[in-house]
Amino acid sequence: MKILLIKTSSLGDVFHTLPAVEDAYRALPGVEIDWVVEEAFAAIPAWHPAVNDVIPVAWRRWRKNLFSKAVRAEMKAFRQRLQSTDYDIVLDAQGLLKSAVITRMARGPRYGLDKHSCREPLAAMAYQFPQAVAKGQHAIPRVRQLFAQVLGYEVPAGLSYGVDRTRWQRPAVVGDYWMFLHGTTWITKLWPEAYWRELAILTAASGRQVMLPWGNAEEHERAQRIAAGLEGVQVLPKMGLNELNAWLAHAQAVAGVDTGLSHVVAALAVPSVAIYGATDSTLTGVLGPQVEVMRSEYSDCAPCLSKNCLKNEPGAIQPPCYREISPQRVFDSLQARIPAASL
Repeated sequence: MKILLIKTSSLGDVFHTLPAVEDAYRALPGVEIDWVVEEAFAAIPAWHPAVNDVIPVAWRRWRKNLFSKAVRAEMKAFRQRLQSTDYDIVLDAQGLLKSAVITRMARGPRYGLDKHSCREPLAAMAYQFPQAVAKGQHAIPRVRQLFAQVLGYEVPAGLSYGVDRTRWQRPAVVGDYWMFLHGTTWITKLWPEAYWRELAILTAASGRQVMLPWGNAEEHERAQRIAAGLEGVQVLPKMGLNELNAWLAHAQAVAGVDTGLSHVVAALAVPSVAIYGATDSTLTGVLGPQVEVMRSEYSDCAPCLSKNCLKNEPGAIQPPCYREISPQRVFDSLQARIPAASL
């Protein structure tokens, strides 16, 4: 069976789809999946052995200059590539108008969410076989149910992303190390810097090293402040996703916030904690067999879903939603999640 899968973005959404691909791979021996994905995430689908071909789409870039001759040529080549293959199933797992347009370009019977199930109801008009999948549940089981309904099998028990960590070579570092994913987009999603430093002290005192990655100047400065004067705490050089994946894949444990890299860690099945305060993990948060999601219990306002703290207090070192997510609590959780053989 040859399937064209449309799931273009975002980084979290792409990772949310891997468990469904793994289900299909196990249920349907010999299944081949071509995956249409935004060009920035094109390396990720190939991590799974069921993915035969990755077809990058550059909508985020194209829409900025739709009337450019070069862009029009790229769009034409993309359409021709989709239409060069007859698929047994064309499956839109995104449920947006932009993904529906891509679905209509392809050759094969078209499946997707029905108008009551998808994020943009008009998208359902593009599908010959719309599927009902209940809202109000996490994205991962929703996509798994969609695949199971379309492909004719029961959703299996358990959760696996089907990613083999050994595809990345262990970095040249001696001993066990923990990774801290301290960077994210909103200020309100940041765990307090003082907490990161305290967690680093606890980790180093336990005999492990701490590795601090970063992606921009602000994160680099924060990493340097966390590491300042601490033995066994190292700021890594700037690196691309594939090189960073090697560090994540071979970490003994990872602590992170609401960021795309926490989804990477979930897929790698590395023992980890994902910290949520201002944002809600219920529908699109990190989910995996080795992840503990620590949600704020601060009932007055969390999750506020705001980029600015609505209840910050003078002199406080952190938004109130992070108070009960202490460094000691995170450390104890990570310590408990590490297999005994690794200790």
